[in-house]
Amino acid sequence: MAWIAKPSGTAKIERRDEPYLTASMRERFERELLPRYETRQGALLPILHEIQHAWGHIPHQAMLEIAAFLGLRPADVLDTVTFYEEFTTRPRGECVIGVCQSIACEVCGHQELLDRIRQKLGIEPGETTDDGKFTLITMECLGSCDTAPVALVNETLHEGLTAERLEQIVDEAARSERAPHGPC
Repeated sequence: MAWIAKPSGTAKIERRDEPYLTASMRERFERELLPRYETRQGALLPILHEIQHAWGHIPHQAMLEIAAFLGLRPADVLDTVTFYEEFTTRPRGECVIGVCQSIACEVCGHQELLDRIRQKLGIEPGETTDDGKFTLITMECLGSCDTAPVALVNETLHEGLTAERLEQIVDEAARSERAPHGPC
């Protein structure tokens, strides 16, 4: 088996004029977040969460800004972002549907939920609908094994789901108007 190397050393990072890590975020992080940690690196995960919540993803420019702010190597920030499945470097849809695929959900029928939503939206896990409304992902464990199968629709956990109920939730989300990256 051969490894296929990507030309990351010569890759161009798309940049915009205004920073993702805004001056007000930096000020608040310095004042409220950094004092909680022994080292600045300790604040990396909370900062990544906030950037993703604010922008819907973590662009490469934001990773460079975070690395500079915390005094870390950009590679360490990228490693962290790509290690955790909850972070994404690509924009997601307005409504993110995460179907749990842990062993409890698998035994209780997560595949039926996933298949129904895949068919309804015409996308596979990791993809976003052409209109940008929905992104479908699979997740390892949502910590609600006693109410399996479950799905996380944006920031709301739905327990004891049937394929029909999850489809209703998606239909309701399709009809709703909401702010980007908030609850469907």
